[in-house]
Amino acid sequence: MPVIDLCPFPLLSLGGCAISPSLPLFGAAFPDWLFCIVGGVVATVIVHRVLARRGLRGALSPLALTYPALTAIFATTAWLLFFGH
Repeated sequence: MPVIDLCPFPLLSLGGCAISPSLPLFGAAFPDWLFCIVGGVVATVIVHRVLARRGLRGALSPLALTYPALTAIFATTAWLLFFGH
């Protein structure tokens, strides 16, 4: 296989070398996903408090699995709503 045939393949992988999505805050650039994870954790804490107040915390029976899943759902939704292009 000649060397010329292999040249386009490294160029195809350069599409991921764009500028990283980040927000400048107080002089530092923070990645978008960091804000989405913080928002997901805050939303999960709100859901926890609402369910605890209503006595429905048992509805989310394996809490060690449910709360990280809720955080991931909220964080992914926030990223798609606010930062999805």
